[in-house]
Amino acid sequence: MSGPQRPADPSGLERYYVLTGGRSGPDGPAAGLDVATLIVSRAAPEPGMQHEHEEIVRRCRDPLSVAELGAHLGLPFNILAVLVTDLLAAGRVEARDPIPASSASGRGPDLALLEEVLSGLERL
Repeated sequence: MSGPQRPADPSGLERYYVLTGGRSGPDGPAAGLDVATLIVSRAAPEPGMQHEHEEIVRRCRDPLSVAELGAHLGLPFNILAVLVTDLLAAGRVEARDPIPASSASGRGPDLALLEEVLSGLERL
């Protein structure tokens, strides 16, 4: 009698374990990633890259948030964060704050615009 059959295409937790090399979350500066962080490619994909790394680099030619990237790739945030950390360490991608520092430290949010949005939502 043979042992249990292993799936040819790993899925679920086993797949995530393989993708991340057993890591469960990002380390170092990438630990500050959140779903709104924008990821931008700094270089083209290299031959021999892990498929998911290649996809991240390819999709992020234009800035893409971590949330959007996760939706495109069908990966949970913590798994995607580990993969993005690998690419950040290799210098293949860049992480950007979605709100430019100049506007964040300047005058703050446009209150008139926020009031118009709130008013519009209340009319719904």
